[in-house]
Parts: sequence; C-alpha cells; structure tokens
Amino acid sequence: MSIHEECGVFGLFSPRPIDAANTVCYGLHALQHRGQESCGIVCNDDGVFVSHKDLGLVGDVFSAEVLKAFPPCSIAVGHVRYATTGAGNRSNCQPLEVNHQKGSMAIAHNGNLSNADALRDELELSGAIFHTTSDTETIAYLVTRERLSAPSIEEALARTMGSLEGAYSLIVMSAQKLVCARDPRGFHPLCIGQTPDGTYIVASESCAL
Repeated sequence: MSIHEECGVFGLFSPRPIDAANTVCYGLHALQHRGQESCGIVCNDDGVFVSHKDLGLVGDVFSAEVLKAFPPCSIAVGHVRYATTGAGNRSNCQPLEVNHQKGSMAIAHNGNLSNADALRDELELSGAIFHTTSDTETIAYLVTRERLSAPSIEEALARTMGSLEGAYSLIVMSAQKLVCARDPRGFHPLCIGQTPDGTYIVASESCAL
C-alpha cells in the first residue's frame, strides 16, 4: 500500500506588500512531496485576486515569467494537489476562487470529508451547481452560504466546520483576511510561523517554514 500525503496548503499574510507569489512558490516547492498532480497560487492585490493554476509540478507550472506577472501583495495562498477525491483535471486545481454577494474568496483544502457526498447532495437539491468534483467546492459553497448571515468570514468558516466530518485543514482568503483552520480533532497538521519582518506563514508542514 502506497502512502499519499493528500495535498499541501500554504498561506501568507504580510503587514506590507511583498513579492508574495515568489515566497509562496518556495513554500510549495517544500511541500511538493504532498502532491504532484497540480498546483496553484492566488495573490490578493488590495482586494483583486490574481491567480495561476495548472496541472504539473511547481517548478514546471511557475516559471520565472509566470511569477513576475504577479503584483506585490500582502495576502496569498497556495496549494499542491494529490487527488484524494475528484478527477485529475485542471478544473480541480486549487486554490478554488469564488465570487459571492459579500466579496471574493479563495480556499485551499487538505484532507478528506467523510460526509462529502451527503453535503453535496444537500447543496445540489437546494439548487447549487458544481463545476468541479472535489470536496473543496462543497466547503466553498457552505462557507459562502453561511457568510450571507455571518458577521465575518471567520464566523462563517466556524459555522461551516460544524457541518464537516473528517480530517482536514483549510486556508481561506477574503479581500482583507487570511483565515486558517484544521479539523476539531487536529488530525491534519497545520503549522504557523512568523518571519523577522512580521509576515505570518501557515503551512501543512514545518519544512515549508
């Protein structure tokens, strides 16, 4: 039986605009062993999301030219994927981006939900239309639904986690915030650190720090 690390997530929150895409790319290189199917980075340029995602290894997807196209920013999230659920195609590349009534959101997910099928059926019966086959889109729908009544994105995520069963970690980026969480039992690791200049880093493993 082979061992699969089931994806890797990386997030960054800086007090000032920096070359965030390059930093995230280094982090994803360190997490490459957690997933070799696809990778992606989403940077938050003062509320405007700039992203690049594709199938392949980090070094192949993020060339010097691709990284130069990202603007300096203070919030960013990245992901490397191993397909635990969902087909191996570009539509399932993460981070997943969503535009909803309260603004934009990008979400990176690591792990599996044991009740994903039931949650997806519930959402589809209420009119939701899915564009991917991954658990991440199910989580995104639940967060955006809760955000309509929740006072903040972190409260919306907290409410959503009450419906999720399984082992997972999440990084959610809104226009102004980076919110990180792992399942209540802490089955999946999620490490946090801070650089000398005050930038916060969160990652699936400490090797990325």
